[in-house]
Amino acid sequence: MDAMRPERVSVIDPIEPAIERVRTMLFRPFDLSKWFIIGFCAWLAHLGRGSGGQGFNFQFPGGEHRWDSGKTDLTAVKEAIAPYLLLVIAGAAILVLLSFIIALVLCWLRSRGLFMFVHCIAGNKAEVVVPWKNYSRHGNSLFLFKIVFVLISLLCLALPIAILVVAIIIIAKAELIAAGVMGIIGAVCLIVIISIIVGLVIKFVDDFVVPIMALHTASTLAGCKIFLSLMSCNKARMALYILFQFIISMAIGIIASLVCLVACCCCCCTVVLFALPYIGTVILLPLFVFKRAYSLYYLRQFGPQFDVFIPQPS
Repeated sequence: MDAMRPERVSVIDPIEPAIERVRTMLFRPFDLSKWFIIGFCAWLAHLGRGSGGQGFNFQFPGGEHRWDSGKTDLTAVKEAIAPYLLLVIAGAAILVLLSFIIALVLCWLRSRGLFMFVHCIAGNKAEVVVPWKNYSRHGNSLFLFKIVFVLISLLCLALPIAILVVAIIIIAKAELIAAGVMGIIGAVCLIVIISIIVGLVIKFVDDFVVPIMALHTASTLAGCKIFLSLMSCNKARMALYILFQFIISMAIGIIASLVCLVACCCCCCTVVLFALPYIGTVILLPLFVFKRAYSLYYLRQFGPQFDVFIPQPS
């Protein structure tokens, strides 16, 4: 245990080497093709973290139907939809199924991309095929772990959500209002707590378990076991890391916003480039590299067994 608890671990010290890593990888020398290759890995590593949507306006046949002024709007809507109810249900089921499949594909690609991005930063390499092949078992293991973890998380959220729904129904019926309010407060608190725990687990897995897996094992459970041993000896340090991550994220968000603002002021057309997922990642690649390198340099402080920057035997 003492081997995993060094005398000094700082959240400040990794900043300088992380910045230097950005300079070395992206600007010494500047190579646009390298930006696009590493940017692709970074893009894969962040798939699914943001989403955009489009609005669709559906018009049923006979959209010119005149509403009966003697009926309530709700009744009129029900009567208009009733002939197409099976079609609506089938369409909704297909949309849910497609969304589920897309979410699975994005999760799988992101699991592979996390290892590819670490590979590029650790070795100062611009490669896609090599890490895609070398870390296939790692990525697949991480994908399965996250799917199981998400399912468990949803089961944990089912109870507070059910309590929340029941409490809202009670209040809507004007029965036991005090109990309903207490139920809503309790359910919301549980949902927030569970969501925070889920977020922390995902954060620790992405930041620390992934590089540990790349160094020591292809199994996510084995990587988690090593990380839990490390965290059990360094609880306060990990808590401080999470707090400092909020500061880093805010700083990166401000910098990214300023870059977008300046670019838009120079040329309004550039806002389209930032909106494109892959191109936007390439443009902001120094920020992505810094954030990933920071976590790797922080982990390195716990000993050479956690140093991904040490050349590994192939």
